Amino acid sequence: MKNFKYVIKDELGIHARPAGLLVKEAGKFQSAVNLKSNGKSGDAKRIFGIMGMAIKKGDEVTVEVDGADEGEAIAALEQFFKANL
Repeated sequence: MKNFKYVIKDELGIHARPAGLLVKEAGKFQSAVNLKSNGKSGDAKRIFGIMGMAIKKGDEVTVEVDGADEGEAIAALEQFFKANL
């Protein structure tokens, strides 16, 4: 399992548009992708899992990737977070 932490910089936090993009990005990989923040966790491949976490600007998120292509997935997701959130 690989993981990284990221502090959300988007003014609106993880709202519908970036959550949809995140689901699309996470869905490209075979590995399981989970988000953890503020004592909650959610499957990054399911939009309701992400939206239910109510992640706001300034919140620290831990992204965990576990599976066959975790190395490739963690690199792509870290770039995604830096570019979009």
